Amino acid sequence: MKIDASRRLRGIGSYAFAEVDKKVDELKAKGITPIDFGVGDPTAPTPQLIRQAAATGLELRKSSGYPSYIGDLQFRETVSSWVERRYGLKVDAQTEVSSTIGSKEAVFNFHEGIVDPGDIVLCPSPGYPPYTRGTLFAEGVPYQVPIRSTNGFLVDFSEIPEEVARKAKLLWLNYPNSPSGATADEIFYREAVEFARKYDIVIASDEAYSEIYFEEPPISILNIAREGVLVFNSLSKRSAMTGYRIGWVMGDADLVAIFRKVKTNIDSGTPTFIQDAAAAALEDEEHVEGFRREYRQKRDILCSALIAAGLEDCTPAATLYIWQRVPAGMSSLDFATLLLGERTAIVTTPGNWISEPTADGENVGEGYVRFALVPSLEDTHLAAERISALKLA
Repeated sequence: MKIDASRRLRGIGSYAFAEVDKKVDELKAKGITPIDFGVGDPTAPTPQLIRQAAATGLELRKSSGYPSYIGDLQFRETVSSWVERRYGLKVDAQTEVSSTIGSKEAVFNFHEGIVDPGDIVLCPSPGYPPYTRGTLFAEGVPYQVPIRSTNGFLVDFSEIPEEVARKAKLLWLNYPNSPSGATADEIFYREAVEFARKYDIVIASDEAYSEIYFEEPPISILNIAREGVLVFNSLSKRSAMTGYRIGWVMGDADLVAIFRKVKTNIDSGTPTFIQDAAAAALEDEEHVEGFRREYRQKRDILCSALIAAGLEDCTPAATLYIWQRVPAGMSSLDFATLLLGERTAIVTTPGNWISEPTADGENVGEGYVRFALVPSLEDTHLAAERISALKLA
């Protein structure tokens, strides 16, 4: 029997971070334990107060049945309270918030509720793969908008042709930005809202890294506008809860209603005892401050080593990533392969793996590698020693 995958599945390549995992496995097969800066999965334990809340919730909810698709009201109210403390915004837990099974399912599936076949979706490149993959599965047309160092890694709306903007249905933004670490200010968000309203485009703002910052706390696009805007957030990075799969969307009540309808038909709710753990996480800021201090330490250690090795200073303002420009004359893959050598055994993600070519064929991720600051402080020091010894300039 000949079995063919669907046209949609055949039309996409392998998932970039699965390729990184494959490289790690290859080194391990040689008896080498690499220092893995490839995939952004925090290795720090989920804080005790969160684990305890999950354990307590497991007993309290032992007969609770299926969880709510949109999230327990208590969890949504906790999100609403956190948003008010963090951003000075009031969001209605009843109509303007919905829980998610982490950001990935929310980002990917939202397209099904907003994109019709042939609609254009404006996706930042480099960017989170589900922006593009979700568009393709909804039979939309992704249009890759390059984000470049020359513009502070902010979307340059003047690069979007008029004929593309007129056909666009959805615009993805991601600040603090993965992979560059750039943050967006009020001026940029006002420009984004003005552009979107001119062309009647919905804005989807992925703010999953909002709490990993090293200067001033970044604002949300909801501080500027709510109509036509949906924000995606998660506890994966903020509270080292990647394995719990819990997050939320918030914003325009009409968009939240669309998201809820999609979610109800596609998947289920996050287990309520995990929502209890997430609520405990949102009510505590001390552990988040501790994570920020540790990420800053790792950032400074690694960036100092990269500079000492002769590379450009690419110190980020936020996120747990370093978007490092590679040595002159080398490609992203060349440099990532050099770092993977048995002497250094450092895993990174080549920038062109997480960037899609723009309309003119340019891959703006070429010339960069991404370091995810997830290894321990001890391993980060060890990696820094190995990098400093390379002397690449």
